[in-house]
Amino acid sequence: MTDAIAVLDIGMTNKKVVLYSTELSMIAEKKRVFPPLMRDGLETHNLAAMEEWFLQVLQEYSREFAIKAIAVTTHGATFVCTDEKGNPVAPCIYYTHEPSREFHDRFFSLVGERKALQATTGTPDFSALINAAKGIFFLQERYPEEFDSARWILPYPQYWSMRLTGKPSAEGTYIGCHTFFFDWHREDYSSVADALGIRDRLPSPIQQAWDVLGTIDPEIATRTGLSPHTLVTLGIHDSNASILPHLASSGGRDFVLNSTGTWCVLMHPVERYGFEANELGKVVFFNRSAWNTPIKTAIFLGGKEYETWIQRISTLQRKTLQELPQPNKEDYDRVLREKKCFILPEIVPGSGQFPGSIARAVEDGTQYPLSTIEEGKNVPRFLRDPRTAQAVLNISIVLQTEVALHRTGIQHHADILTEGGFRNNGDYNRLLASAFPKNSVYLTDLQEATSFGAAMTALVALKGIDPVVLSRFIHIEKALVPPMLPPTAMDAYRNAWRAFISSI
Repeated sequence: MTDAIAVLDIGMTNKKVVLYSTELSMIAEKKRVFPPLMRDGLETHNLAAMEEWFLQVLQEYSREFAIKAIAVTTHGATFVCTDEKGNPVAPCIYYTHEPSREFHDRFFSLVGERKALQATTGTPDFSALINAAKGIFFLQERYPEEFDSARWILPYPQYWSMRLTGKPSAEGTYIGCHTFFFDWHREDYSSVADALGIRDRLPSPIQQAWDVLGTIDPEIATRTGLSPHTLVTLGIHDSNASILPHLASSGGRDFVLNSTGTWCVLMHPVERYGFEANELGKVVFFNRSAWNTPIKTAIFLGGKEYETWIQRISTLQRKTLQELPQPNKEDYDRVLREKKCFILPEIVPGSGQFPGSIARAVEDGTQYPLSTIEEGKNVPRFLRDPRTAQAVLNISIVLQTEVALHRTGIQHHADILTEGGFRNNGDYNRLLASAFPKNSVYLTDLQEATSFGAAMTALVALKGIDPVVLSRFIHIEKALVPPMLPPTAMDAYRNAWRAFISSI
């Protein structure tokens, strides 16, 4: 049998089981979407159905491959309340749920002032339950009896690792990913854990992603056909998994990873933790790398913004996305020169770099809320011209990326590495290269970066080596992106675009 490493890659949409060789070549992948399990009008994760499928796939793989180690990587903002043995005792609620403005106010009145907490924990105030501490507070209020019965409050990757091993744990990349739970100065749980009264239910100490939690539970070994000696690592946050191959192979070169998808996550490894005074209150934060080093990060819902508007443009044209005529350089020149048409964020208010802005289009000074455009009541003319509309949309996404990049502290000559969905949008990347003439913009070819990074942690545990040693297995091709326009071409348009945002 061929030796292999298995990764449970748990995104908000796709759940995957990915197999890698012990030289980090992908050899198999299965994926599935699980609809939310509704409870009391809330979307919750169907943990039981997911577990059943994971074990089924591992059983199928075990017939052909000798799986030596398993790593888990998951999306952020999710904890699971369990009993002593790791069985869930309360619903695992989607972080997209928005309780109310009053809920957020109650949370901060209990745990502390927003900016002071951001300075200490590296965490900004997000909408909905994107801050994990808010999700736990929501459970305390909504399901107090079930919450009180919990012995452990487990970070999402470590919940799955406990299901595999029966052992609780906590790991730094997840505790340190906009949860409010990690104190960067003390390098331990923050005062928020004390304010919520849960410190004794959070596993301690906080460990590293490639630490070995244990071997798989005997019952799981019997069920799946896996060896009872199969190692399980602690698990890792997905964004930190995706940047791990770049950290291991960068050779110290300065870079910002522009990881694009539903969320665009801009990650800049930096030497020291800390905010500038004018950054507090902004949607900029620090992730904690697998090496426990700071990664200055800014996010926005770029993929969701793009998909929402491009679907509207397509509907107005009565054409499929593939049938839409594409803009050319002259279209971009005209839009930028005329400064009459704009698309402004945010699709989900408070989710990105412009928390006061509401999704809308502007034409000749008249503003059209997205909600009325979607109802067909009031549609600006430019949205009915597919080439102009797509040019305006791409410029908007680039300007949002530009703000996010600056908030990560990008310096001249740092590489910008685009991977994910926007890698396939040539106009977006050429405009981005135009906006950053002193930086090199590259497209990377690293497929399934998140599961690849998680596989690295499993191989480190299996071999007992430093991840940097794995650089010989990492082959990231980079394609340099040429700029579409002169460096100053967007200056006047950018100023007008920002003026509309700041007028709210």
